[in-house]
This record gives sequence, structure tokens and C-alpha cells, in this order.
Amino acid sequence: MPEVESYKQGTPCWVDLSSTDVEVSKNFYRDLFGWELDPMDAGNGMTYYMAKLQGRNVAGMMQQLPDAPEGMPSYWANYLAVDSADEAAERAVAAGGTILFPPDTVPNGSGRMFFAADPTGAQIGFWEAGNHHGSGLVNEPGTMIWNELQTNDVPKAVAFYEAVTGCASNTAPAGDLQEYTNLVVDGRTVAGALKLPIEGLLPFWMTYFNVVDVDSTVAQAVDMGSHVIAPAFDVPGIGRMAVLVDPAGAAFSIMTGIAA
Repeated sequence: MPEVESYKQGTPCWVDLSSTDVEVSKNFYRDLFGWELDPMDAGNGMTYYMAKLQGRNVAGMMQQLPDAPEGMPSYWANYLAVDSADEAAERAVAAGGTILFPPDTVPNGSGRMFFAADPTGAQIGFWEAGNHHGSGLVNEPGTMIWNELQTNDVPKAVAFYEAVTGCASNTAPAGDLQEYTNLVVDGRTVAGALKLPIEGLLPFWMTYFNVVDVDSTVAQAVDMGSHVIAPAFDVPGIGRMAVLVDPAGAAFSIMTGIAA
């Protein structure tokens, strides 16, 4: 179902953009995906923009924090649902992760969260829901459809997520890949992991957004100042996708899945 009311622990539940130029980002994604952007006070003079489709929250974005390391690019952050941020943070440390932002309560009763780096260096957020459970609409055009860890040591990273969230995993061929690892929660595949396809990249989580037509969306994005990392390509049995960098420098993927 595209409408989601809650997320089980270990399931990707939210994505948000930290942008070096949030005004550029707002205009780009509003035009590309049709998002309505609702400003919210994030404290310390910062504004968090809630992206909405069909009246439901689908993603967030804000200006990069003033104390961000010099030269840090824009990026899409992925969040996994947890029942308790504090307990998950303890498990993350025990499993070899590094806490980057300790558990903290988000204003207005939204929830509680922390950021960590897994043992391979990929950064990931963990979200304990309050009145904001995460994306209220998924797998529809303009919304999150897939979340994928790209890392230099898949088994090491996957063991971390299993320890922190209790998810399971399985590895098998997928499309043209001989090995693709799925993260599984209560028997349902919720995310993927694969070895970094480009040598020299640092491990990271990739966000995929659903679109009606990949090729026309690529053309539209390029016209609006995006550039292409991977031109549109087909993955047998999965769908068609492309990888882009938005005008503020954040990488993201778009995807049209094969109808079930």
C-alpha cells in the first residue's frame, strides 16, 4: 500500500536533504516531483521544509547547518525506524558503529533521533516516531521507493544493521549483479545493500524516488540544472532507473519499477 501509518523497526522510514543552497533545492524538487513545501521552525534560526504530496509528508529538507565541515556537499540522509533511539544507540556502539549525533528529541513531539556511521563509514539516521512516523506516502511518483546501502564491505555493514535493528538479510543474484543483499523485516524486503559500484567512493545510503517515466524525468532534471551520473538503464526483473546529481550537489536515483 502506498499510504503508510507506521513503520516496523529496521524499515527505512524517512529521507531528508541537507542542502548547501536550500532555495535552489526547493525550486528543483518542487518542479521535478510536484512537492508542496511546508516550512517549520527547526530552532536556532533554521527552517525545516516538509515536502508533501496528496497532503502527506514524503520527505524533508533544510539548509546545511552552519557548523558543517567546510566543503561538505549536499546529501540525502536516510533514516531507519527504531522503537527506542536510546537503546538503538547503545546497540550501534556495541556493534562497532560511531555515534555522530547523539539521541535527541525533535521539537513539537515529532520524535527522537540520532545519527551514526556504520563500521564501514556509511552514515545513517535512526528515528523513534512521535507524532511524525515518517513518510506517509511511498512507492508513488515523487515519493521514496527504495533505499540502498552502497559499501566496500557488505557483510560487515549488514551485520551492524542486523545487530541494531534485528532485521534479517539474504543475498542472491539480482538483475545483472551476482550478489545483492536484501534487508528483511518480518519477512518483507525493505532495503538493499551492494558493493560500491564505483571505486574510490565513500560508503553511503542512496535514496531512490519513484517516477512515471525515467527518461523524460532525466531530461527535465537536466534542463533544470541537474547532471547525470548514470544514464537511464534497465535492471532485468526490477525496472528502469538513473542516477542524478541535483543543482545543489546531492546525488539521488530515480526509478520506475516493473508492475507486479
